[in-house]
Amino acid sequence: MAHGQGLGNTPYSALGLGEAYPLGNAANIGMGGLGISNPNPFYLNLQNPALLATRPPVTVFEVGLQGLSRSLTQRISNSTQSQQNFGANLGYLAVAFPANPRWSMSVSLRPFTYVNYSTVQVQQVPGTNRSGVYDYKGSGGLNKASFATGFRLFEKKNVYVGGEASFLFGNITNSSAAYVALNGNGTDTQVNLLNRVNYGDVVFKLGAAWRPKLSENWTLNLGATYDPETRIKGTQTDIYQLTQSSSPITTPDTARNNVTGKTTLPQQVHAGISIERNNRFTAGVDVGYQQWSRFRNNDNVSTGLLDAITTAVGFELTPKSNSTRYRDLITYRLGAQYNQMPYEIGGTRINDMNVSTGVSLPLGRYRVNQVTLSLVYGQRGVLAGMQVREQYLRMALGFSLADRWFVKRVID
Repeated sequence: MAHGQGLGNTPYSALGLGEAYPLGNAANIGMGGLGISNPNPFYLNLQNPALLATRPPVTVFEVGLQGLSRSLTQRISNSTQSQQNFGANLGYLAVAFPANPRWSMSVSLRPFTYVNYSTVQVQQVPGTNRSGVYDYKGSGGLNKASFATGFRLFEKKNVYVGGEASFLFGNITNSSAAYVALNGNGTDTQVNLLNRVNYGDVVFKLGAAWRPKLSENWTLNLGATYDPETRIKGTQTDIYQLTQSSSPITTPDTARNNVTGKTTLPQQVHAGISIERNNRFTAGVDVGYQQWSRFRNNDNVSTGLLDAITTAVGFELTPKSNSTRYRDLITYRLGAQYNQMPYEIGGTRINDMNVSTGVSLPLGRYRVNQVTLSLVYGQRGVLAGMQVREQYLRMALGFSLADRWFVKRVID
């Protein structure tokens, strides 16, 4: 059974580069993660860089916080074991600003993945009546510092293109320990292996969008993004050591020290379609395909991941966007996701299903600043075989502040 702390334990973070953070901001999270095609004048779009060019000529600063409460349940030897944990972290920092009426840019810093797991397995040693104990732990993760830009191709056409260049950096540490239970009092000799990889490299994303007007009040939104396959640089260190009663009985043996390798980050494609009515109502669908079967670790070895598909639906509603009454300017959101994860446990594919809701409250003199709260409730895996069922509640709190910066003052 799994144990953990920090950001919140999930045994699935042991696979690949860890558990991925949501791509969108707090507003997107509240509507099922929808964000590939649907822009919003009050919030940044962190999912499709092309949609930066749809923004009004104001500077926007956003900060987001995320928390996750998780319940883990697994059946072991005809008994059910459960554990609960909670973790929280900064979700994103981002600022966007206009270069001219058709061109906008943004810079952002956000976590990309995290690793946090601790799992103990007990198995009988073949040919003996002894038990082998295997203890696996992992921690760390990757962060993403990005510069993005979006451009409107033609002055009177609603066609947009954009790109994002990001620097991925961070480290992941995986450790394992094994011993044969002989004494039963914690004094058995234990073999320990520590593996640490430091990552640092540049990745890219391309985006496009088209927003044709259907009528005076209604707009159709189409969007797509493409993350090409990239090999990111990593330096790896492996250390072996024997311990007894948690004390070393040999000096550490460094099998590899800062050996350079490349991790293959596979291509991803996302597409979305939504319909919008004058900043009052938006509804849409996003789909994504990630070719995780092509993932290779820093040793250029496949880890057995599978291609994955994600689907999201959602909508948001502002009762009267041009009203002067405060309650008419509150935005409400609902959404849902169905994700075919790249994990397979005991021959069974792991799926993730969740529903979400959110609300944004306008602030400030002109009601252009927003505070957003979103909640997501979901489940991953089922109580069958070796699977660990995860039931979780994700909380996202976002602040969006808009103002006209870099405006040259005119003095009479």
